[in-house]
Amino acid sequence: MPAHASPPDLLTLHALRLLGFADGAKAAVRFGLDGDTVGELLMDFEAYGWVTRVEFAGSGGWTLTASGLAENERQLAAELAACGASGQVVRVHAAFLPLNLRFQETMTRWQLRPVRGDPMALNDHTDFRWDDRVLDSLGSAARRLAPLVADLSAVLSRFDGYAERFNAALSRVERGERQWVDAVGVDSCHVVWFQLHEDLLASLGIDRGQEE
Repeated sequence: MPAHASPPDLLTLHALRLLGFADGAKAAVRFGLDGDTVGELLMDFEAYGWVTRVEFAGSGGWTLTASGLAENERQLAAELAACGASGQVVRVHAAFLPLNLRFQETMTRWQLRPVRGDPMALNDHTDFRWDDRVLDSLGSAARRLAPLVADLSAVLSRFDGYAERFNAALSRVERGERQWVDAVGVDSCHVVWFQLHEDLLASLGIDRGQEE
């Protein structure tokens, strides 16, 4: 059975959930949607009170309102029920949780390198052996992530691409572009991982602070 393909209205609203803040073009790119279609949907969503246009750091874009967040969660729950994907997503989320703990530890080791007298010292990235061990952990995360994403994509096509995006970021890191570990504003390893985590939580209706 082919994976369920989510409709453009769900994907447009969900793109804003995952991105947090985005203009219409970026929201369209997130799921490979037609830009004009997304633009029209965003205008409709504004009329419904689901999104609002804001200015941030000198640029304009869209973000979800509280009612838009609730509508996104309603749509996702209805989609899971309709296509019978709930069990698969629940199983993948359970398998993802221990990986997520290790990934968070890896990010901490990338950002901090304890020294005598200062256990919270920032990592200045001059200890190449330390950084290489962190990058080895990222490579392990990539290998473990791929089958989970494949399981998700087999039932819901909107999960396609997470493993490829993570690997693309990791490849840039390995070429010396170390900002692609955790930079914001680009598809860094951390950004891609965070979005997948958010996607799982949103799909299952779990609050991030209440996740076990």
